[in-house]
Amino acid sequence: MIEVELSRIIIDEEKKEQVVVLKEKGGERFLPIVIGINEAIAIKMKLGGFIPPRPLTHDLMSAIVSKLDATLERIVVDNLTEGTFHAKLYFIKSDAKSVVIDARPSDSIALAVRTKTPIFVEEHVLEKLS
Repeated sequence: MIEVELSRIIIDEEKKEQVVVLKEKGGERFLPIVIGINEAIAIKMKLGGFIPPRPLTHDLMSAIVSKLDATLERIVVDNLTEGTFHAKLYFIKSDAKSVVIDARPSDSIALAVRTKTPIFVEEHVLEKLS
């Protein structure tokens, strides 16, 4: 697995698509992922320090995880199938048991920026884009 960081979010109004770009930590490779507008806004709002008057979906998810005494240990973009990226959320519960949940990368990243959780990409996913 390769650790990555959020490099930028591109909102292209002409193409009507949003792209989150992950960059290899200490490396040169990038991973662009097309995401939905709601997830792009959720990520940008959190990075911009905006605090909504009521919890948004990813804020709610973060609160639920915390209240259930779990920790989001890492997220992993683990597959690229037919142009669609897949991710997993890796949780550690208070009893030290691990739980892995399938998720969209966009939701995973939106949750990761709220919980300051590291983001990883499987090497074979990066290689598919080379």
